[in-house]
Amino acid sequence: MTRFLVTPENPTGWRLEDILSEIQKDIIRRCSKILEDPSPLAAPVRYNNVRIMGMLTECIKLAEDSSRLLNTIGPSQAANGGPPRIGLP
Repeated sequence: MTRFLVTPENPTGWRLEDILSEIQKDIIRRCSKILEDPSPLAAPVRYNNVRIMGMLTECIKLAEDSSRLLNTIGPSQAANGGPPRIGLP
């Protein structure tokens, strides 16, 4: 059973793109706190965070694309205890 994502066993879970977006928001908040930090460690951390943000953006786009594909076969019934739209139960 997954801990975070929506499944028939976890109908109140998150969609992947929503989790990734929340992580991205957290990184933005953390970056804002080190934006003006002149210490030698702050610059590489900012650089790494910018790269991570770009990667998260790509992951969010992929997850949204998967959701769009799944939505073409109808809405998820996981919240109602229904079967998965694809894959084995």
